[in-house]
Amino acid sequence: MMSSYRLPDFYLPYPPRLNPHVETARTHTRGWAERMGMLDDPDIWTVESLDAMDYGLMCAYTHPDCSAPELDLVTDWYVWVFYFDDHFLETFKRSRDLDGAQEYLDRLDAFMADDPPEPVNPVERGLADLWFRTVPAMSAAWRRRFVRVTRDLLQESMWELFHIERDAVSNPIEYIEERRKVGGAPWSAALVEHAAGAELPARLAGSRPIRVLTESFADSVHLRNDLFSYEREVREEGELSNCVLVCERFFGCDTARAVEITNDLLTSRLHQFEHTALTELPALFADEAVSPPEQGLVLRYAKGLQDWQAGGHAWHSASSRYTKNGGQAGAFGMNVSRAHLTGAGGLRNHTHRPFAEAGVRLPEPYMPFEVRDNPHLDAARAADLEWCAAMGFFDGVPGIPATAVWDERRLAGFDLALCASGITPDATADELVLATNWLAWGTYGDDYYPRVFGAARDLVGAKLLNRRLKELMPLDLVPRLSPSTGLERGLADLWPRTAGPLPADSREIFRTSVEEMIDSWVWELANQAQNRVPDPVDYLEMRRATFGSRMTMSLARLTPGRVVPEEIHLTREFLGMTDAAQDYACLLNDLFSYRKEIQYEGELHNAVLVMSTFLDCPPQEGVTVVDGLMTSRMRQFEHITTIDLPALLDRIDAGEAVRESVAAYVTDLRNWMAAILRWHQRCRRYLDEELRATPVARWTQGPTGLGTATARIGSLAPAYGAPAGDGVAHPPVLHLTAGAS
Repeated sequence: MMSSYRLPDFYLPYPPRLNPHVETARTHTRGWAERMGMLDDPDIWTVESLDAMDYGLMCAYTHPDCSAPELDLVTDWYVWVFYFDDHFLETFKRSRDLDGAQEYLDRLDAFMADDPPEPVNPVERGLADLWFRTVPAMSAAWRRRFVRVTRDLLQESMWELFHIERDAVSNPIEYIEERRKVGGAPWSAALVEHAAGAELPARLAGSRPIRVLTESFADSVHLRNDLFSYEREVREEGELSNCVLVCERFFGCDTARAVEITNDLLTSRLHQFEHTALTELPALFADEAVSPPEQGLVLRYAKGLQDWQAGGHAWHSASSRYTKNGGQAGAFGMNVSRAHLTGAGGLRNHTHRPFAEAGVRLPEPYMPFEVRDNPHLDAARAADLEWCAAMGFFDGVPGIPATAVWDERRLAGFDLALCASGITPDATADELVLATNWLAWGTYGDDYYPRVFGAARDLVGAKLLNRRLKELMPLDLVPRLSPSTGLERGLADLWPRTAGPLPADSREIFRTSVEEMIDSWVWELANQAQNRVPDPVDYLEMRRATFGSRMTMSLARLTPGRVVPEEIHLTREFLGMTDAAQDYACLLNDLFSYRKEIQYEGELHNAVLVMSTFLDCPPQEGVTVVDGLMTSRMRQFEHITTIDLPALLDRIDAGEAVRESVAAYVTDLRNWMAAILRWHQRCRRYLDEELRATPVARWTQGPTGLGTATARIGSLAPAYGAPAGDGVAHPPVLHLTAGAS
């Protein structure tokens, strides 16, 4: 007999509030659903089932402050989206009709345009009616965003259908990212802008803080829904898209433990939302000179998402959609226990002790691809050493000569040309040198930021350097700034060599990828200053930028002669393949660098530490989890490239040139992953003898108060130092004591 299912103890930091117009919304939306034809098929909905699900109550809880007409509109939208979900289940999921489902979804796009076709079913009638009642009040920028998230919500239903068709359960990383689209919470966030009169300023809508607010909100909504809907979706309907089931399969645990892990992830994402609102929004306002009216819109948006979280939980607890089969109703009010505050995402994430002993046994990573070397490898090694010396990578920070980040011996041991050789085995001699120089520049920058800015908690200095680095990448290739440090000289040299041959649009794509990488280094510094181990979802998504994988992959994507249309790059298959490859390489690096980063550098940004902190388990168990994630991402990559991607190309009737370009890109990704693994296994960067040969920097608090900002107490150990002499007023300086750990 199947064991009973129990809901967990939820973290509920905000009390729900009820809109006074709830009865008006209930009455209005019942009539609207009937007019649209949503009550015509009793196998999908009846008046009684619609009343029992009570979407008027849901929207009254999730939008407590809007007017009666606005609440009617929003409630109609939710009736439509839940009807779509149930109609799609009944019509296509049960029959496994993939072709019919895709044709049905493609038609819905036309109802978000100025001249829609004649609707032929309740879903189309509902969308046509809602579209023209909603978009006139909003800007063109909002409309574009709303079209995108609505299309994601509709089209990604195919993702669920594909998994049912092949009886496959997603790996955790794939699940969170795809659930974001098919689950519809980003769509809900866009409706919050409408209902709360809080349309985001277009220049800020894509910024990291607002993106993370939206995504952590979305993940929390979906994870909560998964916990409430597990019995209905998994045990009754045979659904495979539920985080509890994902955790059961990935961790090999029972349902009770899977519920606990899912709830911990929900709690962590709620803490991420709070952390972003309290620490990242103020910095965004200052950095971008956000006006008070714009700040008001952003804060009203954040409050709207907060209200949605509280109200969504209250509705889940009351609606027959989730509680009719024995699931107990959750608390309606606030529930902020000590376990919520000290557990996943809370105080536990701020208690890591830097420089702790960090010995673990590394697994043998799963790698199905072979490495080929470039015949110009030895020449590239010599050329890179010469280039790094010429750029000043072996020099000290200006004004502090004892602070050189690298020396020639260390760089030779890194052997970055070996990595570039495997990544680009067919490159010319000049192309291989350029690829090696980019790896050297990115690795040097990754070492430079924590050395120069991290220990001193100098976020201002790091942001100023980022602004200068961005100015060194002019799209018109006309220099406007003279480089003054090795990092700046390196980029000033690399940019015209790389961007010069690229067309203007490709040049902009590549610059954006470099900007994402250097901005992610500042994100790491901010966590370091707060001694905060990142939330696992935020970490994995930011890791792609901090590792520079997007930058190196964009070079492969922009290779001259490639003819892959942009719409293919944006497909679920292409994005899933690329993200899987990136995650494999990033997690691989974290396994090999764990001891270097945690024990010798006092770092916090490592997947082993992130996972062991989240799961509250020993580091070796964290290693096992990371290895499992790597393997699952590689298996996903293999499936996409051998099954899903060819099916996509057949479906769109791609020509031979496109197929050849896609195949070449897939080969690039295989080479990239295999070469990175081989490089980690052979280079000296992570060897114990190399780590022991480098003194460990430990910072202690220096004098504070007026007149002490430039004081430097004690001697500076070789290769370590204080902030760059960039003219910025730094916080009280910290001094070093060096010694083996």
